[in-house]
Amino acid sequence: MEGGFDFIRWLGYDMSIKILMCLDDPSDLVRVSSVSGAWRQLVIANGLCKQLCLRMFPEISRVAHVIEVNNVIQPVEIKPDNSMEWEWLERDHRVYALLARGLTSFMRKDCISEAIYASSTDNYPEESIQNTLEPSDRVEHRASYWSSKGESNPAVPETLVYKLITNLCVITEVHVQPFQAYFQFGFPIYSAKAVRFRMGHPKFPMEIENDVGDESAAGQECADDKFIWTYASPEFPMAQDNCLQKFNLPEPVLCIGGILQIELLGRVQRQEMDGLYYICISHVQVVGRPLSPSFDAEILDPSGKCNLKYYPQAEYCLSPPRSPEGEASGSSHFRTFTERLVQRGVRGWEQIILNTILGAGAVVVDDDDSDDEFLA
Repeated sequence: MEGGFDFIRWLGYDMSIKILMCLDDPSDLVRVSSVSGAWRQLVIANGLCKQLCLRMFPEISRVAHVIEVNNVIQPVEIKPDNSMEWEWLERDHRVYALLARGLTSFMRKDCISEAIYASSTDNYPEESIQNTLEPSDRVEHRASYWSSKGESNPAVPETLVYKLITNLCVITEVHVQPFQAYFQFGFPIYSAKAVRFRMGHPKFPMEIENDVGDESAAGQECADDKFIWTYASPEFPMAQDNCLQKFNLPEPVLCIGGILQIELLGRVQRQEMDGLYYICISHVQVVGRPLSPSFDAEILDPSGKCNLKYYPQAEYCLSPPRSPEGEASGSSHFRTFTERLVQRGVRGWEQIILNTILGAGAVVVDDDDSDDEFLA
């Protein structure tokens, strides 16, 4: 633009980086990288999108490599080392820009895939951990709940372990409902005194197999022998109420490995017929943001180091559906913005990132000198 100036040259390289590091929205970083070739090089060369992801979720520091999985086989080209390094930086910029947006996308309340382990079960299969996946405490005129074995010591804890619907999932809340025995005198509620949540990954990939068949066996292996926990929440007091109790984590947690453990700490209700303390849970629900099918994590070793895999062909909406109100103005604003970008010759993959992040209609940009095509 005539009469304009480049503030990056005016402020200097170091000060510009400090300012750009203050941006906390991945959309802004993608816009910055689309302003000019110099700005794009500044953002990509310094890995600003990756640094944003690390600020949002320090767990991403365990990513050893980024792998972009394509469905096409590209011929191997011999290029200078600097050219190859730049391609890797561009790939990381692409992947982390989309990952940052996925980490802040819409929430789901069904982030549990399956129940895989209970520290004890009183009567299997009638009181199996599988029952906690049912939202109701009654299914086909029978009670639906998990029950621990009875203990004379009320301090004995119990644990329930679940597999999440993806290996990469941002968890914000866990909901737990104690069971009220409506078939016993006084309708006792077998809650725990407190709960704590752990997240992690299996020590070995094969050990995420469902343990339902062994659930009733005495002396099961401890969950700590099968899983490695990379996060532990504070303890939350549990009320002795027959309701779905919501436990908000202090901060959203990125679970890499897809395993959640619920620790039930302390017992409050003694069963009248045998004088033993039990914990019974009717339903468990996990609220969060799954990142599949576009992203997956491959655990490399027990320390939790992993490969971050990105599948660009996966059909995955990173933005929630928008209401009709304001859609026309938003679409018009976006078209005006993208037209300016196309006039500057923005690369096609940058346009795809903008299209995905801003949630607009598909925009196709040709890197060649041919005419640009817009699809509403």
